[in-house]
Amino acid sequence: MAISDFYAEYANSLTRLTIFVKDSANDTVAASSEAIELMNNQEIHVIIGPQKSTQAKFVIDLGEKAQIPIISYSATSPSLDPTHNPYFIRTCQDDYNQVQAIASLVRNFGWQEVVLIYEDTEFGNGLIPYLTDALQQVKTRVCYRSVISPSSNYQLKIAKELGQIMARKSRVLLVHMTAFLGSELFRQAAEVGMMSKGFAWIVTDGFSTLLDPTISNVFDSMQGVLGVRPLVPLSKGLKDFKMRWKTRFFNGTDQNGKNTEISLFGLWAYDTIWAVAKAVETVAKIDYSVFGEKVIGRIDEIDSFGIRVSKSGSMLLERLERTKFEGLSGEFDLRRRQLQPVAYEIVNVVEKRERIIGYWKRKEGIVSVKTANSSGDALKTIIWPGSTKAPPKGWVLPIIGDQLKIGVPVTDGFKKFTKVEWDPRTNEPKISGFSHDIFLEALDKLPFAVPYKFIPYANSSRKMAGTYDQFISEINHKKFDAVIGDITILANRASHVDFTLPYYEAGVSMIVKIKDDKKNIWIFLKPLSLDLWLTTGCAFVFTGFIIWILEHRTNAQFRGENLVNNWSRFVMIIWIFVVLILTQSYTASLASILTVQRLQPAIVDVDELIRNGAFVGYSKNSYVREFLIAQLKFNESKLKFLASPEEYHEALSKGSKNGGVDAIFDEIPFIKLFLAKYCSKYMMAGPTYRSDGFGFAFSLGSPLVSHFSRTILNVTQDYKRMQELEYKYFGDYKTKCEDQAGSIFSSDGPSLSVYSFGGLFIITGLASICSCVIYLVKFYRNHWSAVNSVHPGSSLLRKFSTMAKHFDKKDDIPLDTLNQSSDSISIRDQLSPGIDEGISQNHSTNLKQELVLGTTAGVSEEGEHDCSVVVDSEQFVDGGGEYHFTQTNGEKVGN
Repeated sequence: MAISDFYAEYANSLTRLTIFVKDSANDTVAASSEAIELMNNQEIHVIIGPQKSTQAKFVIDLGEKAQIPIISYSATSPSLDPTHNPYFIRTCQDDYNQVQAIASLVRNFGWQEVVLIYEDTEFGNGLIPYLTDALQQVKTRVCYRSVISPSSNYQLKIAKELGQIMARKSRVLLVHMTAFLGSELFRQAAEVGMMSKGFAWIVTDGFSTLLDPTISNVFDSMQGVLGVRPLVPLSKGLKDFKMRWKTRFFNGTDQNGKNTEISLFGLWAYDTIWAVAKAVETVAKIDYSVFGEKVIGRIDEIDSFGIRVSKSGSMLLERLERTKFEGLSGEFDLRRRQLQPVAYEIVNVVEKRERIIGYWKRKEGIVSVKTANSSGDALKTIIWPGSTKAPPKGWVLPIIGDQLKIGVPVTDGFKKFTKVEWDPRTNEPKISGFSHDIFLEALDKLPFAVPYKFIPYANSSRKMAGTYDQFISEINHKKFDAVIGDITILANRASHVDFTLPYYEAGVSMIVKIKDDKKNIWIFLKPLSLDLWLTTGCAFVFTGFIIWILEHRTNAQFRGENLVNNWSRFVMIIWIFVVLILTQSYTASLASILTVQRLQPAIVDVDELIRNGAFVGYSKNSYVREFLIAQLKFNESKLKFLASPEEYHEALSKGSKNGGVDAIFDEIPFIKLFLAKYCSKYMMAGPTYRSDGFGFAFSLGSPLVSHFSRTILNVTQDYKRMQELEYKYFGDYKTKCEDQAGSIFSSDGPSLSVYSFGGLFIITGLASICSCVIYLVKFYRNHWSAVNSVHPGSSLLRKFSTMAKHFDKKDDIPLDTLNQSSDSISIRDQLSPGIDEGISQNHSTNLKQELVLGTTAGVSEEGEHDCSVVVDSEQFVDGGGEYHFTQTNGEKVGN
């Protein structure tokens, strides 16, 4: 058909291809012999074939000696590299091109282990190293290689290998075979139940390319199989060719039941003939004389044949490398002497047909089949073996039998972690709870399927059949394969079972009553610490002393409210600011203490319980009893077991003296559940004795432990999902008691300290000191010259003593009207300048200068009266700094 179509289109060609057909009889030696016969006797210029990679390997060497292009449209093994064989041209897709497509498909479903099934031929072995490397890059391990030779007893070999595979855990099977062996493989796999739910089968393009022309009954054994094969774009030429193909050769379906569709290898064969015809025509136009041969070598006792060397071989090879056209299989490009990589289509065998479910492209990876209402990157729905739509996990545990037996505790009181209920009609147990949900979440994330069955650990009364230690020991007695629930990971338990990583934090603590601290008569001292009280008192005294210094000489009403000195006013403003902040802080802290419920435990010391001989409680069936005796040294006679939150409440409310307990020891998760109901009366106190938390237990050496531990990490690190589960089961505690838990021991927290107000005290101290220093410096500067002139020969100490005595005297006028005036005048401000001036101008001890004060001395009914005051300068000097005041009439009015 290819020759006919080519010369129908190119009727004026200078050349015409003549085909000599030789049958290799599926034998490598026969293929080589037939090739030599063609080279020597038929004067051929190109050899197309052989079909199999094993045969092609030998024929390629002969072609190199004869310099004849060897063209294969079906030898796909990567070991046949055209770059290493100069006269070899591959007009099909190299098997290497599909390994990335297969690896992407495996990664898409998260399979971590794969079994390789391939034939022991050049075709089968050539791809395996590349396929293994590609799978390793997506973190998938090849756990087993099943190699089947196409020998006479291949059927027995296939049956044996299928038995080996069934005994293994992996259920992802990757098949790299030709249709001859592959058809028998799937027939036997269906018979032994390996085409059922849980299995995943993938075939490479060596088989999937031939699915259409295979015998139709093979499809019955391949339901759910996935395959990859090169993408052939639809074209008008391809549709016309397929119609002519059916009409010419089959007229529908032949009597042997073969499908009439032509395979991709047939399309490549058609395009190969066109490529050769084009190359021959081009060479003929350049140099027609090259189509002749000469003999080299000779026949002797070693060689039984001679090989003719082609003159046209090198020129044909060059033209074939440049060949590029649009063929039936798509773009036919022979750069680097082989067909260039294309995209791959992913097919799914359903009933007796194939469904294209997606594509793989080199740059984009797996992409979807674009439809009118879908443009995503996901594959279309896949029908897997067993007619299921759920992707297989790809991994099972054949050692566990039919189902994994999961033990579940039957708790009496705290049922948030595991709750067992029996259906009154079917009498079947129904399991729920936080631990149950975590287990199912982890189970769903496993990379393999685990059939399981929950079995309650209950007696005939449907109560817990024993303690938790006895419950866990049932794993060693083969009653359970694993146990779930609120199982605490402990060292003594880990000696005979294996635990997963913890899925919930745990530990032991103590529940006690809340102490009422509101009857404390000294609670008003609590807001401020002792150092702050002392510092505030010292600052008060210090500020008062500074105000006294600043107001002492000039303020006649010092015990009143008015301040007359600007520096004292400045100091007082700063101090009032400090006091305001202290007052507000004290008020806020005291209000918080008196109005907010303060959580203070009635008992915080375990030794106090032991010393007083108090009764304590513990959870029934828990390991806490042994912990109290062995670790905390409680007397066994002082221990009481309790089963439910209601019993906890009743025992604590009574107390030891009334037949109850003073404290209860339990694991923190259960304490939280208890406080969710009674957080207004009780609290968690004392130290927390840590444990590794809650986990799931399996038999020693179980391969499930590591897998479950990894998936538990995935679950617990999914914060959004964990939050949903915690609120579902522990929402009461989170909404009612978490604020309380955060304020535990708030009454024993630190009071406001001096450090909190250090900046304020520094500010007021600096303001007071600076004001005082400035005032004193100004006073001594104003009076030092007068003292120095009056006592020129006195010592420095005498002069300072005189100044100090003078500072201690008030500058006021003892007039009744002055004291009565609301606008009192500072005598120091009015009198001192005159005095200083008089002293500096008159040094006579007998001199008296009359100074008239510019003020109203008094007001009477008769009107205003002026008065004058005489300063006795002699008394000022000799009298130790005293002022003697007399009226002008000689009457003494004060000093």
